[in-house]
Amino acid sequence: MIPLSDAVIYDHLAGEHTIGVYPLLEDDTCYFLAADFDEADWRDDARAFMQSCEELGVPAALEISRSGNGAHAWVFFASRVSARDARRLATAIISHTCSRTRQLNLESYDRLFPNQDTMPKGGFGNLIALPLQKSPRESGCSVFVDADLQPYPNQWGFLASIQPMPVHAIEPTILRATGGVHPLDVTFIDDEDLATPWKRKSTATNKLAVQMPKSLTVTLANLVYFEKAQLPQALANRLIRLAAFQNPEFYKAQAMRMSVWDKPRVIGSAENYPQHIALPRGCLDAALDLLRDNGIACDLRDERFGGESIDISFVGSLRLDQESAVAGMLHHDTGVLCAPTAFGKTVTAAAMIARRGVNTLVLVHRTELLKQWQERLQAFLGVGKGVVGTIGGGKAKPTGKIDIAVMQSVSRQGEVNPLVENYGQVIVDECHHVGAVSFDAILKRTKAKYRLGLTATPIRRDGQQPIIFMQCGPIRYTAASPAGAPHDLEVLPRSRFTCIDLPTDAGIQDVFRYLANDQARTESIASEVRDAVGQGRKVLVLTERTEHLDAIKTELDGLLPVPFVLHGRMSKKQRSALVADLDALPPDAPRVLLSTGKLVGEGFDHPPLDTLVLAMPVSWKGTLQQYAGRLHREHACKADVRIIDFVDTGHPALLRMWDKRQAGYKAMGYRLGGNVAVTE
Repeated sequence: MIPLSDAVIYDHLAGEHTIGVYPLLEDDTCYFLAADFDEADWRDDARAFMQSCEELGVPAALEISRSGNGAHAWVFFASRVSARDARRLATAIISHTCSRTRQLNLESYDRLFPNQDTMPKGGFGNLIALPLQKSPRESGCSVFVDADLQPYPNQWGFLASIQPMPVHAIEPTILRATGGVHPLDVTFIDDEDLATPWKRKSTATNKLAVQMPKSLTVTLANLVYFEKAQLPQALANRLIRLAAFQNPEFYKAQAMRMSVWDKPRVIGSAENYPQHIALPRGCLDAALDLLRDNGIACDLRDERFGGESIDISFVGSLRLDQESAVAGMLHHDTGVLCAPTAFGKTVTAAAMIARRGVNTLVLVHRTELLKQWQERLQAFLGVGKGVVGTIGGGKAKPTGKIDIAVMQSVSRQGEVNPLVENYGQVIVDECHHVGAVSFDAILKRTKAKYRLGLTATPIRRDGQQPIIFMQCGPIRYTAASPAGAPHDLEVLPRSRFTCIDLPTDAGIQDVFRYLANDQARTESIASEVRDAVGQGRKVLVLTERTEHLDAIKTELDGLLPVPFVLHGRMSKKQRSALVADLDALPPDAPRVLLSTGKLVGEGFDHPPLDTLVLAMPVSWKGTLQQYAGRLHREHACKADVRIIDFVDTGHPALLRMWDKRQAGYKAMGYRLGGNVAVTE
């Protein structure tokens, strides 16, 4: 990188070399912004953007890129402006264009220079090539053009005619462009939304100030389809934004001064077909509300697949709260059942399969869950393997009646097995995984009339939980913990004040590695396990690192009963044998299971467990809920539940993780016991 000078600029214009600049300055300001258009329809997109600039009084210059297959729209400022304000202006212009002239791809919000509000640590932001490069210029590229995309005869004269935009004009322009709503005009997920993530806040009024059709034809199939020819641009734009939200990962990275490369600012789930706009099925209610608020009658055509009838009966028994959940879900064709671990979501799903009486596909995200679902459905429905089939684990034995499939087995590299179209009901187990590309592709393919999502944690670590509800529908029923589940819940912190001596630039994985290698800490963990076993407790020890698991096991040599160890190096057959041996123990016998969190975080079921030793810190409350949920199963020999939490105070990141865990414990109803300092 070299300083910009007259000589450097001369060499650029003379064709000696090509130069580019980083618009973002060290103080998070810039002198210009630029929007990049390089899709197949870049000409129409660029013209539409420039039309909005003209309508809004924004002095902009359009340049054909040096390849000739794209364009840059430049806006120059009279003085330095904050990059945040410049990007808000560009965002407002794009949103104005989408609502009035032409639907730009939501990725347009990512093709801005500068591409973030703040300078990333160790970087400079994104680079844009300067115009008027000699060789491309000779081919009519890298030059400024008029509304017909024809080069101005006098490039210098055109540049001299541009009046830079004064800083004081930015805010009024944003207001004119957006009418007072957020420039992006899509849902934003904040901390308040995490408590009730299914309640999506509207970013703007549903009433649109343009002439609307009296009626619309809406087709309900695998997606919700709207004919483009019937849609005014403002309505098409608003429909697309019903299936979009701001990406929390983008804003998190930006706030931490990290690069936002490869992190889209807006995540959209709408599909753009030649003659139709299509939204995920879970957006139907919001779309119908939008039409109703604008006085548009809806001709709803149902093209969903009702499935084939199956003659089965539910032979299990439901508690009153489970019966209420079934009744609540049966009122709706789509939706999510949110119920805590130990509620009995599998038996509830079995009852719904029987009552709906149509062939059903159950989607799971791990092979270990296949057998578990198959055995329980066979038991609750009183049927054999000829009725309940499986797809996954290297085998495909579907029955077409009730099948359980690992999602990776029916969706690979964007290719979805057509088999998913043959069911009248799809049940998504642990549906918070639905944001994964494979799940998303499957649900966009199936035309099943009924969709049921099951989850205990309707949130995602990446903040993309809106996708859950777009695909499965909103939460229709939220269950409380069953009356028989343990209610005496206690956390016992074990504080360690050892200073963690690491370089200042050490990452969190370096910190975890330090903890795993801390012999004194491992001895303290083993001591807690021995004490718990001595009290007759059934102990689960969780860590995130296999080498840490081995170290804990070594410290527990000689302990009786001998600890069970579950880790990723074991074969499926070995894991199954271990779980069978664990289940064969007398109900009141003390036991110890050492495991990595991934293997028992979801789907693992051993009701006697009553004590969790958290040997490696976690922060996200979803993970904490999954781990604690292993203790919440009903069991006759369980009087209380206890979590022993090792609180490491020697590093700021670990203290922040403890703060988050405390909030997570409180949300689950745990009380904080006496904090015991670990002396070493």
